[in-house]
Amino acid sequence: MKLTVCAVGRLRKGPEKALIDDYLTRLDRGGRALGLGPSEVREVDDRKGGGMSAEAQLLERACPDGAVRVMLDERGKQLSSPDFAAQLAKWRDEGRPEACFCIGGADGLDPSFRATADFKLSFGPMVWPHMLVRVMLAEQLYRAASILAGSPYHRV
Repeated sequence: MKLTVCAVGRLRKGPEKALIDDYLTRLDRGGRALGLGPSEVREVDDRKGGGMSAEAQLLERACPDGAVRVMLDERGKQLSSPDFAAQLAKWRDEGRPEACFCIGGADGLDPSFRATADFKLSFGPMVWPHMLVRVMLAEQLYRAASILAGSPYHRV
């Protein structure tokens, strides 16, 4: 199952990008044997200033057809890391070809786009900067693969 992160905004070189690249590289190395990966980041940028609605249209086009749509949103479901791993495995085992994780811009996701989600995921009730959410998601995707592989990376 391919794992795609669709996010508003362009991430420049820096510590966040380095962390995302590191975690997604680790994921791709270990996840393929588990049927997870490859991973990809698709960035969209609303250069015309159309707000959440315009961002939603760009994310809509970036999200592949047939993918499980996962919206990152503080109102979503909070999962433990093992439960997140189990959810990914469930989608994989159901034969879903891809999971698309959508991260909005500074104002979040447009409500009409958020309503198209197959799943809404929250990293807690706090609002996180969207660039940090990318890092957190990349780490959790890698952690999920590690959990499914029985790796010691995830310790309880």
